[in-house]
Amino acid sequence: MRDQQRLDSGAVSSPKDLENLQREITSLAKRQGDLEDIVLEVMERRESAQERVAELTERASAVQAKTDDATARRDAAQADLDRDAASVGKERELVAGSVPADLLKLYEKLREQQGGVGAARLYQRKCEGCHIELNITELNEVRAAAADTVVRCENCRRILVRTSESGL
Repeated sequence: MRDQQRLDSGAVSSPKDLENLQREITSLAKRQGDLEDIVLEVMERRESAQERVAELTERASAVQAKTDDATARRDAAQADLDRDAASVGKERELVAGSVPADLLKLYEKLREQQGGVGAARLYQRKCEGCHIELNITELNEVRAAAADTVVRCENCRRILVRTSESGL
């Protein structure tokens, strides 16, 4: 701008200085154009980046909402499980109080050894603890045993619970 004013005012009289000044003005104008192009490109990239940030922020909010929902459902399910566990625990205490001490002791020992299951239903000739069918000899022994006799599976050693559905 200042060089252009000097050129327009006629303050430069030497042809060589005039030519250098014109070249300088042309060079500066080209440089200014290049810088303006760079600024425009940066502004476009900035705008694109801002749009991407807005999109990602929206997606992050959606994911957070889903996470919050899943957390609330998990917490509600945990509360239900805690209530169920307390209820079952009370029921177990009542039932355990009516079971003979030696049988309860055997059951607890088997439960510990068998991964939490100390007794299994005998159903259609199969122990539902190990899922193995009793052979005819074992089945006859179970049939011959008195109703109050503790019968155990020969394979997994769990207490067999006989019901009317056992097919005996």
